[in-house]
Amino acid sequence: MAGMANDVVLLFAGQGAQQIGMGADLIAAHPQGRQRLDEASELLGYDLGKVMFEGPMDELTRTSRCQPALFVHGFICWELLSERLPHLRPVACAGLSLGEFTAHAVAGTFDFATGLQLVARRGLLMEEATQASGGTMAAMVGGEEEAVRELAAECAVDVANFNAPGQIVLSGSREGIARALEMYPEKGIRVAKELTVAGAYHSRLMQTAQDALIPELAAAQIQRPGVPVICNVEARPVGDPDDIRDTLARQVTGSVRWSESMQFLLAQGHRNFLELGPGGVLAGLMRRIDRSANVIRVEDLSTVETAGETLSEAALA
Repeated sequence: MAGMANDVVLLFAGQGAQQIGMGADLIAAHPQGRQRLDEASELLGYDLGKVMFEGPMDELTRTSRCQPALFVHGFICWELLSERLPHLRPVACAGLSLGEFTAHAVAGTFDFATGLQLVARRGLLMEEATQASGGTMAAMVGGEEEAVRELAAECAVDVANFNAPGQIVLSGSREGIARALEMYPEKGIRVAKELTVAGAYHSRLMQTAQDALIPELAAAQIQRPGVPVICNVEARPVGDPDDIRDTLARQVTGSVRWSESMQFLLAQGHRNFLELGPGGVLAGLMRRIDRSANVIRVEDLSTVETAGETLSEAALA
């Protein structure tokens, strides 16, 4: 753990990590967090805190609500941790799907308000595309990547997420996913399970959302991030503003190459990660990617304090 405070990569959660009550104790304990949440609610035109803290789950899970909630929660987690540890300087950022926007906001690619407005628009566009297409997603566990790609092609669906070795998600029409759920044993895949999601994210069925997001990104004030941000669609750092616009847009229909993104960071010598967001999903994926990596979760008051203590001790080691 020695030197951890000087070499930390920030990871931000994506859709699916949401939980009722997320951030409630942070907001109650920190006026800065309350101010940030109030700013978000004013920008969005509805009480985001009520959705985050009270639900119901059906409302929080709506794409147009879930994405802003996770963006704001992750951003507040980072602000409060960095307030506690003002000398903490991340060396890189990454986020799973929606979390890539939070990563860019924290890295300074765009300010909080711009990021939130982009996320809110993205969530609404994806929700509309979902209502029009009615697709779904399924996890394929214990199969070879090439076999999963073959299955996707044969069923006319897309590979949405390369989450970790042996954990790949398919996305597409209900008919195509149903066929994949019947055929998977033929490809040597051990387990297949339909996911409880509203639609077919990161697939061709999101094309209308991607097309409509492009002009939003073109109009947004975007600059070079202060630290490298790894993009989902190419598993590499992006810095040029036009490159950032392009990769954020293509991410809507493109595959999330999360496993490869983490392997890129690990190959750069980074071993220490902070997961900012509820649920610990990214820590779980990292255990499958490389068990020797250190991942500290930051999602509520107790984990902010624990992370602060751990990083303070590491800085002194």
